[in-house]
Amino acid sequence: MPGILKVPEIRNKILFTIFILLVFRLLAHVPVPGVDLASLRSYLASSSLFSIFNIFSGGGFQNFSIITLGLTPYINASIILQLFTAVIPQLEELSKEGESGRAKINQYTKLLTVPLAIIQSYGMYFLLKSQGVVSNLDPLSLLVLVFSFVGGSLLLVWIGDLVTEQGIGNGVSLLIFAGIVSRLPASVYQFISTLQASDLADLILFVVLSLLVVLGIVYVNEGIRKIPVEYGRTGRSGAYSSSYLPLKVNQAGVIPIIFAVSVVLVPSIVGPPLLALPYGFLNTIGNFLVTYFSPQAVVYNIFYFMLVFAFTYFYTTFQFDPSKIADDLKKRGGFIPGIRPGKETERYLKNVTTRIT
Repeated sequence: MPGILKVPEIRNKILFTIFILLVFRLLAHVPVPGVDLASLRSYLASSSLFSIFNIFSGGGFQNFSIITLGLTPYINASIILQLFTAVIPQLEELSKEGESGRAKINQYTKLLTVPLAIIQSYGMYFLLKSQGVVSNLDPLSLLVLVFSFVGGSLLLVWIGDLVTEQGIGNGVSLLIFAGIVSRLPASVYQFISTLQASDLADLILFVVLSLLVVLGIVYVNEGIRKIPVEYGRTGRSGAYSSSYLPLKVNQAGVIPIIFAVSVVLVPSIVGPPLLALPYGFLNTIGNFLVTYFSPQAVVYNIFYFMLVFAFTYFYTTFQFDPSKIADDLKKRGGFIPGIRPGKETERYLKNVTTRIT
């Protein structure tokens, strides 16, 4: 590690990333006016759904800060654009144009983030107003509230891009990770403060099970399926050279879970505003969303499981392109033993990926 820090470029990237994370934590404590924070935190303690939302906003929700929405609108926009990429030929062509195409899709994602952030801001306001946490705001104050949330969300997207370009790792993923980790000290303190001597056996069991879960996650995440690959005769000896193609068991990583959480929160945000409207049909929809999409509801958990399952397959197909790999192998004179180069190799790789996913 000391050797790495001696390299100016790497050191600057690390320092820049740390600076951005400090700014992110500071933003989580810049409140938006018009809210009773004591009532909000009391409501938060009784709502497991918004405890999850608070984690993903890095504690911004409990402070009703300008980053209360977090990166949820941007994540939702990314999901929608990726779905559209699979069905709209123009977007599919853009995705194949390399860096310039990805930059254009990223631009569309940011544009779509704005209306989604506006909708979610209004939904958040109506939900908290129905719980008596937020007072009835006049139109101008409501507009200030909404645009504060929208601006905060776009600010996070921007600083996430800065980390990606000038820091270390993927900026958006790093901000989500930082938000989750920032809640750990408070959670550990709360857990320890309620711990009693009689709970020692349960604590040991919990720690052991947690370690086993972490080991299992690491094992699966690092697992690969080795596909043997041979290349044509090379050199004076005329011998075949062989290698293997590593296919990760968990191609999608943690992204499907992040996608699923961001989507499953939407019904709970949209439901309360529909309940407040003077239309019977919309009231019925709002009541259904509020009733069946709470974390304790069976429908919520089934929906969440299905989303994780579906997004895992979808994101894997988005990340892993068997057609491109098969084409690259063919150009380099490589082949999988027993499998013809070209379309047959593509089908084989697709089937293997589907099975291990």
